[in-house]
Amino acid sequence: MKDSRDGIKSDRRAKSSSVSSLPLILDIDDFKGDFSFDALFGNLVNELLPSFQEDETDSSEGHGNISGSDALPNGHFRAPSDAAKFAQGLSDPLFPEVDKLLSLFKDSCKELVDLRKQIDGRLYNVKKEVSAQDSKHRKTLAELEKGVDGLFESFARLDSRISSVGQTAAKIGDHLQSADSQRETASQTIELIKYLMEFNSSPGDLMELSPLFSDDSRVAEAASIAQKLRSFAEEDIGRQSIAVPMVVGNATASRGLEVAVANLQEYCNELENRLLSRFDAASQKRELSTMAECAKILSQFNRGTSAMQHYVATRPMFIDVEVMNADTRLVLGDHGLQASPSNVARGLSSLFKEITDTVRKEAATITAVFPSPNEVMSILVQRVLEQRVTALLDRLLVKPSLMNLPPLEEGGLLLYLRMLAVAYEKTQELARDLRAVGCGDLDVEGLTESLFSSHKDEYPEHERASLRQLYQAKMAELRAENQQISESSGTIGRSRGASVASSQQQISVTVVTEFVRWNEEAISRCTLLASQPTTLAAHVKAVFTCLLDQVSQYITEGLERARDGLTEAAALRERFVLGTSVSRRVAAAAASAAEAAAAAGESSFRSFMVAVQRCGSSVAIVQQYFGNSISRLLLPVDGAHASSCEEMATAMSSAEAAAYKGLQQCIETVMAEVERLLSAEQKATDYKSPDDGIAPDHRPTSACTRVVAYLSRVLESAFTALEGLNKQAFLTELGNRLHKGLLNHWQKYTFNPSGGLRLKRDITEYGEFVRSFNAPSVDENFELLGIMANVFIVAPESLATLFEGSPGIRKDAQRFIQLREDYKSAKLAAKLSSLWPSSS
Repeated sequence: MKDSRDGIKSDRRAKSSSVSSLPLILDIDDFKGDFSFDALFGNLVNELLPSFQEDETDSSEGHGNISGSDALPNGHFRAPSDAAKFAQGLSDPLFPEVDKLLSLFKDSCKELVDLRKQIDGRLYNVKKEVSAQDSKHRKTLAELEKGVDGLFESFARLDSRISSVGQTAAKIGDHLQSADSQRETASQTIELIKYLMEFNSSPGDLMELSPLFSDDSRVAEAASIAQKLRSFAEEDIGRQSIAVPMVVGNATASRGLEVAVANLQEYCNELENRLLSRFDAASQKRELSTMAECAKILSQFNRGTSAMQHYVATRPMFIDVEVMNADTRLVLGDHGLQASPSNVARGLSSLFKEITDTVRKEAATITAVFPSPNEVMSILVQRVLEQRVTALLDRLLVKPSLMNLPPLEEGGLLLYLRMLAVAYEKTQELARDLRAVGCGDLDVEGLTESLFSSHKDEYPEHERASLRQLYQAKMAELRAENQQISESSGTIGRSRGASVASSQQQISVTVVTEFVRWNEEAISRCTLLASQPTTLAAHVKAVFTCLLDQVSQYITEGLERARDGLTEAAALRERFVLGTSVSRRVAAAAASAAEAAAAAGESSFRSFMVAVQRCGSSVAIVQQYFGNSISRLLLPVDGAHASSCEEMATAMSSAEAAAYKGLQQCIETVMAEVERLLSAEQKATDYKSPDDGIAPDHRPTSACTRVVAYLSRVLESAFTALEGLNKQAFLTELGNRLHKGLLNHWQKYTFNPSGGLRLKRDITEYGEFVRSFNAPSVDENFELLGIMANVFIVAPESLATLFEGSPGIRKDAQRFIQLREDYKSAKLAAKLSSLWPSSS
């Protein structure tokens, strides 16, 4: 068919110029493989289109010389001289092959339809064939499935049979094994009975035993058999003792087994001793394999406890007395019990390192020799702590009696406590090192704690007693120093002597810092020795309370000593208060003595202020120490922190009371000197100058200048010593007392107008000074004084309007008005009664 189609195609190409063409013949194979519609379409039309393309090419060449002006709008060209040809060209068809192509396309469509029908027919036949084959295949598969199911059933029956046969074989094997085991057990029982009968001979007669029990090469087997016989005999005796003997045979058997048990015990003891002797001999020669063999056999006797204990007990460090003496010399040196804690710490570190190295070496041997090395290590470490370490601690820590404290020259209680802390810390380190080496199931930490139990029971009492001993020694030392200074100063004036004594007995912040350092060291020992938070808090609170008592007592006594200086100065002032009718010589002597008393008072004032300042610094040190070191140890226990805060406030209350009384005495001292200066320096003419035409003096009076100078000098120490509310309260009280004292002082004098100006200048001077107190109420009082001083300056008729804005001071102003020089001559009393009836 293809050949005919190719022939037709070639014939069609030969007749390409003809109008009609032969029918196309398409083949199904043309659509197989890499089918391309463009290629199929090209093969159909290329036979017709080449003639048209050639005609178009010739037409283009024929019109190539036509000018652009002869071009037609549709793209064709016309000849300029031949219009007829142009009209003929328009009547011819532009694409003459259209009819051929249409015929070709129609034929192609028909053939394509025929081909589709052929393909559909073929597809139908294929589907029918496939359906038949599928049905056949399904039938075959069903038959195969039936066959496979049959095979599976056969395999299941076979597997069940195999399993049944296997179980039967296993049962037979178990029966055979059980029978063999019973046979072997029976054989062993026969052997044991035979051996038991040998041991059932006369008591103590071990000469007729089998060679097994005397052959050194079969010691392990003999030991195993002896233990089995012994266990069997003891168990049988136990059963016989429980059951009521019914026949004589039972009693006879029991008596026989008792003989066997006695003989077995004797043999086991002899065998065990023989093995221990062999073990010792091998140990001396360092034959680890022989030692291990003996230890393995001995493990059958009481789980090898005797061998373990025997090995540990024969270590040189437990039996050599020289080792114990060397330990003591290494730790205590040549000083014996007077060795310093630092030297003891170094000695303990060296000794415990040596012990740890020795235990480590023994651990290697124990691991290679004993079947249960952990149990042996437990016994070894326990023996080290209970014997070697305990013996050293007994020499090192001799607990002193609280009723008869050791003297400080020999270290006192503090030396014992420091030794205890060093020994406890180093022993704890040893316990940790031994735990790292290995100590089995031994509670090495608990055992270490038990070594110090007797010391820890009374530890808090010893700590407090030590702090009291240190405090008493420090106070004795300070008193001795003060006594020595007093004796070296010789005989001087009583007032000067009092000042010197007071200055030498001042509170020292360095001493308080030393108290805190003692306490801090004690707290560090508490932290080391007390592991439970509750116990630690109780110890810390007790130790801190000692510090509070010491600081409170020390600063209170210091303040009281400073107060004694103020009291002595007051006594000196009272001693030299004289009446008015005395001779000039006596008055001069009294004035000189009063100056000395004033100097003593000023010195005592400064000394007390220094004491107050150092007291405040000491309390601040204690508070800072509490906040930094004590609080964190008390907070874990409910109520401990608050309780300590209350105790701290209570302890400092005595010092606060002494300070308050002393500050009151300081005010009395200052005011007494102010009054003395005013009485000695103030003259009547200061405020009642004669009217001699001389210009009035606008300077402060001599008394005012002396008083202000004295206050500035003496209060300088108060400004430095006092702080905060204490300073404000003290200066306010002093300012009010000064105000009151000046009012009383000025009541003794008479004022004229020029004297009033002088008084106003004094008040200004006093006011400027007290302004440094930063006390608003005091400033207000002196401002009112300045206003009241105007009553001496203004004319009598102006007094009524002088206090219109300040009615509250009229009463004090009326007292001032009575001091006017013209009070009686101007009849001011009557005028004031009419003007201020409420103040009369």
